[in-house]
Amino acid sequence: MKLFGGTSNPMLTQEVCNYLEIEPGKMSAKTFSDGETQIEIHENTRGRDAFILQSTCTPVNDNLMQLLIIMDALKRASAKRITAIIPYYGYGRQDRKVKPRVPITAKLVADLITTAGADRVVSLDLHAGQIQGYFNIPVDNIYAAPLLLKYIQNHFNNHDVVIVSPDAGGVERARAFAKRLSASLAIIDKRRDAPNIAEAMNIIGEVDGKTAIILDDMVDTAGTLTQAASALKARGTAKIFACCTHPVLSGPAIERIESSPIDRLVVTNTIPLNEKAENCPKIVVLSVADLLGETIKRIFNSHSVSTLFV
Repeated sequence: MKLFGGTSNPMLTQEVCNYLEIEPGKMSAKTFSDGETQIEIHENTRGRDAFILQSTCTPVNDNLMQLLIIMDALKRASAKRITAIIPYYGYGRQDRKVKPRVPITAKLVADLITTAGADRVVSLDLHAGQIQGYFNIPVDNIYAAPLLLKYIQNHFNNHDVVIVSPDAGGVERARAFAKRLSASLAIIDKRRDAPNIAEAMNIIGEVDGKTAIILDDMVDTAGTLTQAASALKARGTAKIFACCTHPVLSGPAIERIESSPIDRLVVTNTIPLNEKAENCPKIVVLSVADLLGETIKRIFNSHSVSTLFV
């Protein structure tokens, strides 16, 4: 087994290697003066299982291209099986046609990954479950739910908790959490007039005097999240926390979070935090390294991955 890490999240790669008790695969990633990516693998991979860990986060196109080139290099080096570990699947939000003459970019990226040589893909909390069907190779969509559930149980066990879905699309996820925690459920009716612009309109459920935990798969500009928090505060919620898997945190996200009524935002390290996010006292980071490491170990040994979540 060899695990190669792209440049998107080197700390997570090292943590996963520590869990697996192996050294990261030796490779170099350079950039020509015109921006072309150059990859060179520095060890023999012939007939071996190769895993590549690379989140396609910002800079999205550079990281995606690097992932594709690493896979091509390993395929040409005669690796037996190539598994792409993509903790954050960029372009996942463009998963369907929402208006005429727009692409389904999540499908395009799936085709690129398959063509580049991936035999299997592992991702965390895909934005839409149907993305698994865009691939003609096995896809393991694993979940950060065990990490987030453990954190909530350890820190909010004595609180009157309500799990809040910030939009209709996240109701299934929020309901599953509420059931596991024996908590109540609330839903925010949201209208989106343009990309990255959202307006919270109405709250369905009882939140007055409770500890609200807003649950989402990602936080990008934090518009949805902070407007949901403001709506909850206006309805008399005692404390407001938020949990998400992917901290994209672009644009004005940090300023919005710092000025919002959110007491704490719990995220995972599928995407490395930028400097402003690292310095934000409201953000707590949980590591997915053990979860990814155990998944890689089970794939390598041909054991069940789904039993991690049963």
